[in-house]
Amino acid sequence: MRLTALKASLLTGLLAASVATHATIVKIETSLGDIEVNLFDEYTPETVENFLAYVESGAYDNTFFHRSVKGFVIQAGGFAYDDNFTALNRVHLTPHIEELPPVVNEPVLSNQRGTIAMAKVGGDPNSAQAEWFINVSDNSANLDNQNGGFTAFGQVSEEGMAVVDAINNLRVINLGARTAFGSLPLRNYTDLDYVAREPITDQKRVMILSVTVTDPAVDTAADLEPVLAIKQSPPPPKKKKSGGAAGAEYLLLLAGLVLARRKYCK
Repeated sequence: MRLTALKASLLTGLLAASVATHATIVKIETSLGDIEVNLFDEYTPETVENFLAYVESGAYDNTFFHRSVKGFVIQAGGFAYDDNFTALNRVHLTPHIEELPPVVNEPVLSNQRGTIAMAKVGGDPNSAQAEWFINVSDNSANLDNQNGGFTAFGQVSEEGMAVVDAINNLRVINLGARTAFGSLPLRNYTDLDYVAREPITDQKRVMILSVTVTDPAVDTAADLEPVLAIKQSPPPPKKKKSGGAAGAEYLLLLAGLVLARRKYCK
């Protein structure tokens, strides 16, 4: 599909989502199993509407999880699989999917384990567009306060979290710390495959086959009790050092993150 056609499709999906009843439950079908997500329409309406625009347009179909940080998050929603970008030295050239304008930040709910949230550009709270991540652990102390707070807009089911954990437990390879693929999760890809420079096909990646609405009723998640984010006072500002921020913990979080205007969470 040409980018112009995809953009038109995305805009059509956005218009449809704005007049239709918001979906509460979506299914993310992956190559490792299905991830069911309850969307919190009432708490984060703008973010849910934005997410559903991509879902309805099919923009997330045939994409893949491009980032996994052990015990932290798994991230997707940015890159579609393309046979032209399977060589180890070409994966990082995979173009980003077409994006709609940024959505306003809605940091109402806490980034607890199992919540799905929007990724965004560092230093810009209102920069979320297509990419999203699932919190593997309770990341509230970090992500509820960082960059204006990350918008958690849904909750993964218990069964879905088994799939999330399976993805997070896969081996990852670093295809460039300054790219989106500094911690790319792979399946059935051995050290020998890496030495032999075997291509990273869709059989090796964690593919998102489709994302679909499975229940359009807005009250299907009424029994869930999402945790509200509690804003904490930020620590005193520290002087920046040339070459980057100090602190071992911060450096660990930076490992494999997307730099240079990529969407990410730390």
